[in-house]
Amino acid sequence: MTNYFIPDMSCGHCKATIEKTVLGLDPDATLAFDMPARTLVVQTSHNDASLLTALDAAGYPATAV
Repeated sequence: MTNYFIPDMSCGHCKATIEKTVLGLDPDATLAFDMPARTLVVQTSHNDASLLTALDAAGYPATAV
């Protein structure tokens, strides 16, 4: 599991886009959002670099916490 800080994540649309992006890479990934803290916990078989690249391309640059 990896924690990410996504400063531009603020609403349900953001969450849906991020879910679509992560699940597009790994349909078996599990995601847990903390919207007020703007954090995401992801359990996936993909490495951090590929996930961060995909999130950035979707318009939600993130940093691993």
